[in-house]
Amino acid sequence: MGRRVMETIPGFSELDRFPRLAALVAQARKLPAVRAAVVHPCDRASLEGAMAARALNMIDPILVGPRRKIEATAASAQMSLQGVTIEDAPHSHAAAARAVELVRAGRAQAIMKGSLHTDEVMSAIVARDTGLRTERRVSHIFVIDAPLYSKLMLVSDAAINIAPDLVEKRDIVQNAIDLARAIGIARPKVALLSAVETVTPKLASTVEAAALCKMADRGQIVGGELDGPLAFDNAISRQAAEDKGIVSNVAGDADILIVPDLVSGNVLAKQLVFLAGAEYSGLVLGARCPVMLTSRADGPPARIASAALAQLYVHWVEAQAAAKAAGE
Repeated sequence: MGRRVMETIPGFSELDRFPRLAALVAQARKLPAVRAAVVHPCDRASLEGAMAARALNMIDPILVGPRRKIEATAASAQMSLQGVTIEDAPHSHAAAARAVELVRAGRAQAIMKGSLHTDEVMSAIVARDTGLRTERRVSHIFVIDAPLYSKLMLVSDAAINIAPDLVEKRDIVQNAIDLARAIGIARPKVALLSAVETVTPKLASTVEAAALCKMADRGQIVGGELDGPLAFDNAISRQAAEDKGIVSNVAGDADILIVPDLVSGNVLAKQLVFLAGAEYSGLVLGARCPVMLTSRADGPPARIASAALAQLYVHWVEAQAAAKAAGE
């Protein structure tokens, strides 16, 4: 597909403003498309995002929801659905349940959220008997292209876990490390954020940060290099870290920022977008498949980049499984 043709795909040309996310999309497009159940794509933004990812050969979408609404949405946006599978479901709750069934049956490798509330799709995914639970806690990871930072920044968890405890944070960290490795960061540097960089019993986040570092030392968290507690400035600015006398491979060069709670992470991510000109994409991990949990306000660039994350992650997991099988 030529550059001129791709520029007609909604959102693609906008990615030029965010070269690191654009590079992820280019990396993903070298791989086979993944089968994705798109849950209730009944507004223009969600359907357009799914179809843009399809046009870029990143996902093979199965549109799950009320057929008449999906077709009416496509018609109003002058989008062709020729060759696209539609799984008819009467409403959003049924669509979420059906998407989960498609994954359980092996017909879909990923899930993409459409025009429904997050709790609707996540409730179906984490349902104890019929969902996609694993032994790992599910968590969301923002992947952010901030113009003033030297590389992509992963922030977790800013969308699902409200006030995670230490065990849940272990899984949040591991999920983020796995995604970082899937997008090509061989040994991601993980900064465990708090308000200060010293362990202070009155600040639980500092104690948990120290415990997480020790858990990594003992092999309970693998694949990354952890340090914390670190304040935000020390995590992303070498100068700030040096000024405070912090000696660390992570400080000033973090790939992953682990926030104390959902509110602080959500505020951080959205500040970067609305005040610093960043763009973000995101993925939920910890279930049996990755979930593209885009916001209803997200435009096509964020949706395309989230599809790239899912595509890269699916193929990374397959490669890890193949390597393990070959070594046994």
